[in-house]
Amino acid sequence: MASVLICGAGVVGLATALMLARDGHEVTVYEGDPSVPPDDPAQAWTAWQRRGVAQFRQPHNLLPRFRGVLAEELPEVIDLLVAAGCFEGNALHPLPPSVAGYVHRPDDDRFRFLTGRRPVVEAVFASAAVAAGIRVHRGTTIAGLLTGAPILPDTAHVIGVRTTEGTEFHADLVIDATGRRTASARWLTDIGAPAPLVESEEGGFAYYTRYFTGPRQPVRRSAPYTPYDTFALLTIPGDNDTWSVTVVAVTGDAPLKALREPDRFTRVVRACPAQAHWLDGTPVTDIVVMAGILDRRRRFVVDGHPVATGFAAVGDAWACTNPTAARGLSVGLVQAQLLRDVVRRCADDPAGFPLAWDEATERVVTPFHHDQIRADRARAAVMSADRTATPAPTPSPFGAAAFRDAEVFRALLETATCLALPRDVLARPDIRARIDITRPEPADTAGTAGTAGPDRESLLRLLTS
Repeated sequence: MASVLICGAGVVGLATALMLARDGHEVTVYEGDPSVPPDDPAQAWTAWQRRGVAQFRQPHNLLPRFRGVLAEELPEVIDLLVAAGCFEGNALHPLPPSVAGYVHRPDDDRFRFLTGRRPVVEAVFASAAVAAGIRVHRGTTIAGLLTGAPILPDTAHVIGVRTTEGTEFHADLVIDATGRRTASARWLTDIGAPAPLVESEEGGFAYYTRYFTGPRQPVRRSAPYTPYDTFALLTIPGDNDTWSVTVVAVTGDAPLKALREPDRFTRVVRACPAQAHWLDGTPVTDIVVMAGILDRRRRFVVDGHPVATGFAAVGDAWACTNPTAARGLSVGLVQAQLLRDVVRRCADDPAGFPLAWDEATERVVTPFHHDQIRADRARAAVMSADRTATPAPTPSPFGAAAFRDAEVFRALLETATCLALPRDVLARPDIRARIDITRPEPADTAGTAGTAGPDRESLLRLLTS
């Protein structure tokens, strides 16, 4: 079996470590942040700081695909998450009132999901890693990569890492799971390797979040992500009788920066009947703001040749998008499972591993990234239309039909929760036929995802009054 060194002890890094350790590999994890999670994960929100994770205090939704991978690979972690107070639900319930023809199916359980605040969720994975005997060294920052004799011509071969203190650690495989702030491009060019190919663009959203607590979770009366004219609301249950409310704005929409003020934030949410009751709890934070997020993807095979051998990247260190759809952890866990599978096939073929890993990544997880980029661009265009007097994109017939027909709604949920890609569900003849049957007339908006709330003019009044 191989020795594996993982840089980064976030959720995806620890999940990767757990899956590889279960296969018998010797796994060691190095994390730059020195803080140690509390023994009781439920105390992580108040007792743990992770300065290396920009979104540590932002909402996270563990989508059905996330839970499905855990059920396959690490079922004990589901039990630990529930024991730590995480919320369990099913994305099919409640259904929008406009959806007709719902009949329960035995496989509806695949839409089950979990939610919890990021510190609590990550503390659970940290405790699972300790229980599995995985060595996690915190406060150890990676400064660069070590190289050995090449195994492919003109290709750097990574054999370990060097810390900022000058200590060297060796391994058969180095995995970068350091997140969206990864320094992997510098690590690689410092050893004479080409930089990875990078696709990058401004994500286009700003997030204004407040957390609440109360005796019970709010009753859901709308989709978790609900679009309005020039903003959207994201409402997510949390762990231990907490939940979050997020107003999503387009980056550059200056008047909406007033949402940093709790009173104005409250006025806007109160004006949305489907979500106003989510404010009926005790606030446990001020307004938590996140903006300036880049959508970025790195590819470590250039012109058909790996930039290095003995190295791989997973999770946000490979690709990251805006967190609007809460896909990051779910796609990251899919990729961790995929990496484990490729290591199984290529454990004795380090020369073939980089190309096999790139092929699997491009085939299985890159399409989720591209789909999210397309969805984010469409969302930003819709939210900017009223403010900039530009035509809004034509609504998707798929989305309109989903809020009328239960089978199409199931298909839409598959795509929203990373259980399937839009191209795959739209290739099903029965789904195409149902979309055509339920296609609305241009002036007919009944049964769509639209929800009553303030228009642009009303929104500005709420922010300035």
